[in-house]
Amino acid sequence: MNKRQVGFENEYEAELYLTNSGYRIIEKNFYCKAGEIDIIAEEDGYLCFIEVKYRENIENGFPEEAVDIRKIKRITRSAVFYMNKHGLPEDYPVRFDVVSILGKDISVIKNAFEVVF
Repeated sequence: MNKRQVGFENEYEAELYLTNSGYRIIEKNFYCKAGEIDIIAEEDGYLCFIEVKYRENIENGFPEEAVDIRKIKRITRSAVFYMNKHGLPEDYPVRFDVVSILGKDISVIKNAFEVVF
């Protein structure tokens, strides 16, 4: 299986997990000039921009460790673009979450990082 197929399957698993955890999925794989956001959802009154990371094992570190400062900046810029595109005010409650998939174990890290430009 190639990386794209693995990514697609893990994003699907993350979507199911999030839905079962009370998230309402709004959009998947949002692309813009600034980058991509894997999943955009609503949960507990927040607009959540969600990055999905997968590792088969911890040989190369935990999945969430792959969300580095460069990735955070891309997600942040993409989130601002999304909000502007949809006419959402700057003070709209947003959150940046990471879905970490290690083997078959899935967890959500809410408020995984703050806005960085």
